[in-house]
Amino acid sequence: MAEAKGIDVSIMGREFRVSCTDDEYEALMTAVSYLDRKMRDIRDSGKVIGVERIAIMAALNIAHELLTTRSGGFDIGDFKRRINSMQEQIDQAVAEQNELF
Repeated sequence: MAEAKGIDVSIMGREFRVSCTDDEYEALMTAVSYLDRKMRDIRDSGKVIGVERIAIMAALNIAHELLTTRSGGFDIGDFKRRINSMQEQIDQAVAEQNELF
């Protein structure tokens, strides 16, 4: 098992120490960057004031994104229909090409 170590990260100019393994480092840094960007976007909109409120709004937005993705906010049925339609077009084009030879 990989050993966790303390890593310093910066979110909206504030330093935090978090624990992660070497294997988790890249994913952690991606998450830190994503959260920092979300919080800065909320702050820059001017609608929310205060770091704590900005953090809560960012958490709510990210939770909403996660739950929408999990609950099918992505229309898998439409996606499958499009793939099937493209497959039919490919099959038809290949069949037409085979008639040439």
